[in-house]
Amino acid sequence: MKLLLASTSRYRRALLERLGLPFDVAAPRFDESAHDHAFASSTDDAFALRLAEGKARSLAEDHADALILAADQIATVELSERTLLHKPGTVDRAVQQLMTLAGRTHTLTTGVVLFHPASGRLETAVDRQRLTMRTYTEAEARAYVEAAQPLDCVGAYRVEDAGITLFEDIRADDVTGIIGLPLLHVCRLLRRFGMLPS
Repeated sequence: MKLLLASTSRYRRALLERLGLPFDVAAPRFDESAHDHAFASSTDDAFALRLAEGKARSLAEDHADALILAADQIATVELSERTLLHKPGTVDRAVQQLMTLAGRTHTLTTGVVLFHPASGRLETAVDRQRLTMRTYTEAEARAYVEAAQPLDCVGAYRVEDAGITLFEDIRADDVTGIIGLPLLHVCRLLRRFGMLPS
């Protein structure tokens, strides 16, 4: 089977390349923001899987014979209520997001889906990390954002660059999950389809 990564993320593409498997990439035709209304009534796991499955299914018609891999990561933090974070997009919003997270623990939840449209077979996994930011100043947050430009990252940081200096503690079974594609889970799913040795 041909493996297809349903993603526009350069981070997910680079992570999947580590496995040494040939794969193609296609942009899913799926609007994640159109599903924000379902967040409040969903668990983090269910919401992340909903988005990942939506991405995979959006490519099913054009890639019926492919094995479609899709993932979606959400970041949540407890403020006055459980709050969903989005990619900041601008420097000011990134700084604001970092200041919201300063001194707090937040959760990253990644839903992973492997879908074979021809057979209808769907396999899923969920990866979670708990991350605690240390207390830092707004000037420090702004200096990091302006230098690293993590504007396309939920949480406004990257652990693979100087963003790691903003953390107090990270609880994760697989650090690749923080970057956006938990490879341990991906490998397990691929083995179920015979794409990797068991």
